[in-house]
Amino acid sequence: MSDLRLLIADDHQLLIDGMLALLREAGGYTLLEPVNDGRALLEKLSTTPVDIILLDLNMPHLDGIRALEMIRRQYAKVRILVLTNYNQPQLVAEVRRLGANGYMLKSASAGELQKVIRHIADGGSWFEEPTTDEIALPSYFLDEFMRKYHLTKREVEIIRMVGSELTSKEIGSKLSISEFTVNTHRKNIMRKLEVRNIAGILNFARTHGLL
Repeated sequence: MSDLRLLIADDHQLLIDGMLALLREAGGYTLLEPVNDGRALLEKLSTTPVDIILLDLNMPHLDGIRALEMIRRQYAKVRILVLTNYNQPQLVAEVRRLGANGYMLKSASAGELQKVIRHIADGGSWFEEPTTDEIALPSYFLDEFMRKYHLTKREVEIIRMVGSELTSKEIGSKLSISEFTVNTHRKNIMRKLEVRNIAGILNFARTHGLL
């Protein structure tokens, strides 16, 4: 097999450096310049042939879920391995539905990663099922998530309540704030997440494990 043209899309440089060192040592790869956000990933694909992408889900500007959806519409032959910290069954199901070829946790060993990359490049698939029933995000990861999207704890709380199909009035009652304040929070949330309506909030929350 000729060298795989491999692209890493992740916003953690330390992790990128580690994966690049690992893959260089393994050999058999043409390692393309990594990208740090979803928009940069799509721009790269428009100018550069790629065989396989190692895709993080939690990236700025355009998250991995939305990037995956757009890539599948435009670049059907590119193989995609989602590599993430999210240990959540709904995300495994979602990326499978959107056309990813694999889902693997970043806690995997170097040997496992190399094996899965080759398996997917050869036309296979690999979807690592979560090993626990834990659905909520770990606190450290939620903090990172909030920083990335500039969300406050109150805004995350409201996102979850919107996901529970509560009205602004009902949310205000539970949080002891006015309906007007809740609606203001909703507008700020939509602006920060770059969505246009409540359906957009719900989709974002579902695909990022907030519900």
